[in-house]
Amino acid sequence: MSAGMETAAMFAGSLPGLLLISLGQTMVVACLCFDMVRAMSVPSSHRRYVASTVFRTLAVPSIFVMAFSVLVDVILGSWLDLVLAVFVMVAIIFRFHQDKDEDNWWKGKGRKLAGWARRQLAPLGGVAPAMG
Repeated sequence: MSAGMETAAMFAGSLPGLLLISLGQTMVVACLCFDMVRAMSVPSSHRRYVASTVFRTLAVPSIFVMAFSVLVDVILGSWLDLVLAVFVMVAIIFRFHQDKDEDNWWKGKGRKLAGWARRQLAPLGGVAPAMG
């Protein structure tokens, strides 16, 4: 095992590491609960809109939390925990990509955020003065 992996395993076993992992796992559970609410709610209802928005907001950070959990499980050699963490991560990814037509706050925000980023990164002067 390399020094970096040993450091990651030591951090995961320390109090701050355990607290961060616990907070991350709590976020994953909340993400999955909101996905369940979304699945059980009436289409085009406010409840489904809110559940879909919260799920879409928490899905990407939950995937990163589960990826870190998988890495820690590989380092520690905890194979049952590894299989379960991979299953949860794949389930979140599948559910995130499955329902693209859901109505939520994030729908259409990609283009708006890209336009905002282009405006922020554009040069201020518009046209540079000619060198003479």
